[in-house]
Amino acid sequence: MKRIGLMLLAIISVQIICGQTVKYSTAWFGPNANPVPEFTDARIPAKTTVSLMGDYYFGYGDQTENGYAKIEIPLLPERVSLKIWSTVLEHYQTTPEIMQSRGSNALSGSEGGDIYVQTRIRLLKEQNHLPDIILNSTLKTASAKTYASRRYFDTPGYYFDLEVGKSIFTKSKFISEIRGVANVGFMCWETTGSRQDDAPMYGGKIILGNPNWKLENTLSGYWGWIHTYAPLSPTGDYGDAPLVYATKFTIKCGRIDYFAQYQYGITDFPYHQIRAGISFSISKLTPKF
Repeated sequence: MKRIGLMLLAIISVQIICGQTVKYSTAWFGPNANPVPEFTDARIPAKTTVSLMGDYYFGYGDQTENGYAKIEIPLLPERVSLKIWSTVLEHYQTTPEIMQSRGSNALSGSEGGDIYVQTRIRLLKEQNHLPDIILNSTLKTASAKTYASRRYFDTPGYYFDLEVGKSIFTKSKFISEIRGVANVGFMCWETTGSRQDDAPMYGGKIILGNPNWKLENTLSGYWGWIHTYAPLSPTGDYGDAPLVYATKFTIKCGRIDYFAQYQYGITDFPYHQIRAGISFSISKLTPKF
């Protein structure tokens, strides 16, 4: 019995040690595991809005294609909304080197993604010298089915953030509006052994355009504490401080917006992203008051 007990204790100890080497960060998982959160133009729509898109991630030994769906339902038009989004289906192909470095059990495969649920509340409406201010509260579920492939975390997370936006309107027909948006917040997700990684969020966006088109340029990221104070490797490459740059172009054609986006991972997000999609409003799905 004593030998059996010692063997069980050894096995448990090895599992704990191995589990602690797993890096719950964007640098060591798939691109949809815990990406830098997107933020809007600091406005809440008047009608229910649906967005459908496809993503292609490439570079650094990981190629990923996935669908993506998002719906925002204004509970109080332009004041309060409920937003839900998810990666619909992800197909991936990695190199043997990436599979080994992540501790993954698969070179390729297909998986469904996590579901995000967000409430949005307008705290202040833009007027004169005052900006729009939106408070977002977001929950990330651990709804992905597998963890061993290192595509998604097997833990939940959440974040709170403020979007602050202000517009300058010009007399030009080509660029009739210049809008600046700032984003600040706090993000948290569970890692090994119920330990939390906490990260301040930040971002800035410039939007140029007119009623027919707009161009967005965004720089955003978050800064987790583990890579700074508790690195899990000799080099300290925990990878939980991603910074990304994205440029997005949107054309409005009637009731449908068509858009294309390119995103580049500057630090701790080893992917290039190309996204294309459509967005449209549905009056029948908008609550009536």
